[in-house]
Amino acid sequence: MSLAAHRQSPMLRTISLVLVAAWIVIAAFPFLWTLWGSFKVEADFFSKADWRNALWGTRTIAETGSPFTLQGYIGAWVQEEFWRSALNTFIVVIFTVAISLVMGTLGGYALARSGNRYAFWLLMLALVFRAMPHITLVSGYLLPFFEWNLWGHLPTAIIVLVAINQPFTLWMLHSFFLNIPKDLDESAMVDGCTRFQAFRHVIMPVMWPGVVTTGLFSFLLAYNDFTVTALLLSQDNQTMVPKIASFLGSTFEAGNVMFAVAAVVSATAPLFALILVFQRQIVSGLTAGAVKG
Repeated sequence: MSLAAHRQSPMLRTISLVLVAAWIVIAAFPFLWTLWGSFKVEADFFSKADWRNALWGTRTIAETGSPFTLQGYIGAWVQEEFWRSALNTFIVVIFTVAISLVMGTLGGYALARSGNRYAFWLLMLALVFRAMPHITLVSGYLLPFFEWNLWGHLPTAIIVLVAINQPFTLWMLHSFFLNIPKDLDESAMVDGCTRFQAFRHVIMPVMWPGVVTTGLFSFLLAYNDFTVTALLLSQDNQTMVPKIASFLGSTFEAGNVMFAVAAVVSATAPLFALILVFQRQIVSGLTAGAVKG
């Protein structure tokens, strides 16, 4: 094909840039608006009289003397001790991702290298389990956790989140292992390695993009979980998402929405940093896993 065929006309290029810019603005607007509003008082950010108050901070200036205030962040992190929820979240997420990856890696490798028919049915069973609503699975755990006095503790939520995330990690890692030729295992074993040594020293270095990608998706699933953590954790061990929901109040209890807005921004910021750091591994991992399903 000639080079001229690949050239875009100035008009087509301009339209493409405008569409991309419009998409970026639309996609980023909710977070940018929330970020901006988190430095205002509630009377500005939720002003019914004039939405432009959220831009200029009219009431914020009247109440604090400045168009920006940290009242929402101070109230959430210091007054309501949101830092405890952040710490609980990272404990739950780190253990959930680590256990899920260890079990998923070993299980995915075994199923990918198994030539037996039961491997297919195990994956189908995992898919059915993953498709079930989380509330259905959590309700089944509640009674034994209450009877064994396990309800309300972080390890309990970690166990359930690992059980829920395991089918997902198993499917993803199984797909990645299918893309790695069996010749690598066999060559390593011919050279004297055991099956596990071949897995550890030969297969795993090749698998890192897939492991990182699966780990990131498992991280997001556990980080944003509400159903499991809200039902299984006591108030002292709340993670960030249920804590943010509690800031909104209820029918019988008044909340503070600006604490919730500041907490939402605080909870979202680490996700942006994480995606930016691992963006290259995510792209390479998704590409590698897209060859076979």
